[in-house]
Amino acid sequence: MGEPAGIGPEIAAAAIDALGGRVGGHPLEFIGDAKVLERRVPGRPDPANAGAVTGAIERAVRACMAGEAAAVVTAPINKAVLMQAGFGFPGHTEFLGHLTAAPRPVMMLASDRLRVVPLTVHMPIADVPRAITTAAIVETAEITLAALKKDFGIAGPRLAIAGLNPHPGEFGDEDGRLIAPAVAELVAKGHAVRGPLPADTLFHDEARKAYDAALCMYHDQALIPIKTLSFWDGVNVTLGLPIVRTSPDHGTAFDIAGTGKADPRSMIAAIRMAAEIADARAG
Repeated sequence: MGEPAGIGPEIAAAAIDALGGRVGGHPLEFIGDAKVLERRVPGRPDPANAGAVTGAIERAVRACMAGEAAAVVTAPINKAVLMQAGFGFPGHTEFLGHLTAAPRPVMMLASDRLRVVPLTVHMPIADVPRAITTAAIVETAEITLAALKKDFGIAGPRLAIAGLNPHPGEFGDEDGRLIAPAVAELVAKGHAVRGPLPADTLFHDEARKAYDAALCMYHDQALIPIKTLSFWDGVNVTLGLPIVRTSPDHGTAFDIAGTGKADPRSMIAAIRMAAEIADARAG
């Protein structure tokens, strides 16, 4: 369901309709609170609906954990509204990690043009350098590489790791002190990993041919390139979970909720990718 005052419910309904109620061999089921949806006021979020939003996520996760559903696709939530009601997580990814007892859930944004993983996600940019560790880079990289094999069918996945600073090695010491040792450890383990690489030359057409995913150091370093290249068909995939979870790569769009302007293409892409990953795991 997502945030009922946003575009989530309408793009979910539009996507289900566009797909004829199923994707591949999977029937589609909408999970939400009917009473909340009946009284929803588009564009006017209410913290009183937080329980219905999180409850829908919890129900979907339980269905997946029990083997009753193949995947969960979440519509956008508004974290600020949920936090007003006491929600204790920075976002969907962390909440899903809690619900599934996953030790390190990892956010990937994926399309047919680019896959990116931000090492740090929802935090002030000033806090990013302190949040980067060699161990976190290695762990996140290995989760990403495993997912590229298991979920995306890439037998020999290649990972590019971005530097934190402009011209890695010329400014600051994080690239040499934290990122380079992680790359060396991953290479020593037999992984096809390169870095730290300059982020400003990592995402053009030729550069993208040299890797299957890019591990970036912070939110916008990862999200700006994929939203530029694949705004309408980018998909948020949570790696490192025992279930399959995707979502559209956009927010609640309160300004257009209820106007009929919401575009369901990213939701349709998220549903299709969820089915593809579920089938890959089942196969």
